[in-house]
Amino acid sequence: MKFNLRYKYIFIEVISFLYVVLFVYAAVSKLLDFENFRVQLGQSPLLSAFAGVIAWMVPMLELFIALLIVSKRWRIIGLFGALGLMIMFTAYIFIILNYSSFVPCSCGGILEKLGWTEHLFFNLVFIMLAAAGILLLAVGVPKVHLISKPAALASAFSLTVLFSIGIVALLFMLSEDIIHHRNNFVRRFPGNAVKVNDINLKFSSYYFAGASKDKIYLGSHTAPLLVTMLDTALQNKNEFKIHPNRTDFLFQSVQIRVSPPNFYLIDGYVPVIFKGNINNWKGYVKWNGATTFSHYQLMDSLTLAFRSNSNINGESVLGSLHFGSKPKTRFNTSLLQKQIDGIFDVDGTLHYNQDTQKLVYIYLYRNEFIVGDKALNLNYRGKTIDTISKAQIKVTTVASQQEMKFSAPPVIVNKTSAVCKNLLFVNSALLGKYEPAEMWKDASVIDIYDLNTNSYQGSFYIYHIKNDKLKNFFILNDNFYGFIGPYLVHYKLSRKLTNSYQK
Repeated sequence: MKFNLRYKYIFIEVISFLYVVLFVYAAVSKLLDFENFRVQLGQSPLLSAFAGVIAWMVPMLELFIALLIVSKRWRIIGLFGALGLMIMFTAYIFIILNYSSFVPCSCGGILEKLGWTEHLFFNLVFIMLAAAGILLLAVGVPKVHLISKPAALASAFSLTVLFSIGIVALLFMLSEDIIHHRNNFVRRFPGNAVKVNDINLKFSSYYFAGASKDKIYLGSHTAPLLVTMLDTALQNKNEFKIHPNRTDFLFQSVQIRVSPPNFYLIDGYVPVIFKGNINNWKGYVKWNGATTFSHYQLMDSLTLAFRSNSNINGESVLGSLHFGSKPKTRFNTSLLQKQIDGIFDVDGTLHYNQDTQKLVYIYLYRNEFIVGDKALNLNYRGKTIDTISKAQIKVTTVASQQEMKFSAPPVIVNKTSAVCKNLLFVNSALLGKYEPAEMWKDASVIDIYDLNTNSYQGSFYIYHIKNDKLKNFFILNDNFYGFIGPYLVHYKLSRKLTNSYQK
């Protein structure tokens, strides 16, 4: 009997010692590298929305449970707490491996060397140790205590298991809903973009003009009649010159749009539209009207979506132009919503996607985008994960020049953007919660939104070249093309970034 009691005592002490070492080490490691730990939680697909609170709660809880285990009077409660916490950690790993949209980095410290599966087995071993310790301690508890009764002990085990798993499952469901639909500016990085190639275009004046199945067409602000054609691998390059049938227009901001087999030469400030065939690059005046416009996108071979100014109050409005045999202009004055002046505060970027036939307008100075149809009917107003809902700009009128200008630098929210199928890609200008500030010195972040579900999907980085940042970009399926200084870069997007594409 004495032999059994002695080994029982040693076994309980060993279990207690192992747990105290594990929890104290884990808590101290987290606190010493607190910023990194909080960043890791911020990238977690389960805990992103609660990273700020949990980053403090977990190490404090580990230290408190270790203190309970050290005290022989409270040891059995401490072991129940340890059992519950280890079950939570195990449930977390199980959900990560089986139900998460991506698997983040492992925790820090000595356990960082373990993979997620190895970490799962490590936790299971400690769960069994905690359970064994509780059973051994319960045998020695006086019979007046409820815990000494088998039914009460079994109930305590069951409640601990159910409560621990339930807490993690609840956090997972709440975090998923918050991150995708009510985000508090926490980014996730479920996949990555791998650089494939780049080409030095010599000048930084290029812009995306259009694409076909295997060709990319670029225009140039400094050479407005020049078309540069590249293959999608950026290996072969050809240049063509557009020949318009009229040159008597005083062009101000002429640009090219290519939608094979047609191309368009458009200047909304004049305003005029040339149309031609890419086989000979000869352009003919298709429309010359009175409506001036900017930020235009082709919706089909004879219809253009654009932004213009109201004849009544001068504020910006969205409209469409059919430039066929019977030209027709249409406006929807309620799509753009005024906050300050109706001009600067509604500045943004217009997109149209042929696959989904959706019109998308994303504001430059606020966390909002508009989704509509080809007839300019509003589908819904969506939110980006940035937290600036009102444009932070100051506008003044210079009487001598009769111009409105910024009187202070504006706060930009969404710098540039692109739409591919049902996904909206946004180059955000703002740092999110729990993100390392050093990354913003080296890379630009792209956030992805699903236009079908109005939800945030994740983010990825595009790295700068020689201190030049990403200026503009376009997406072709799982291919990212970005203009960085004089370079056009090509990145391949991982499947985890594009798995939300509409099939």
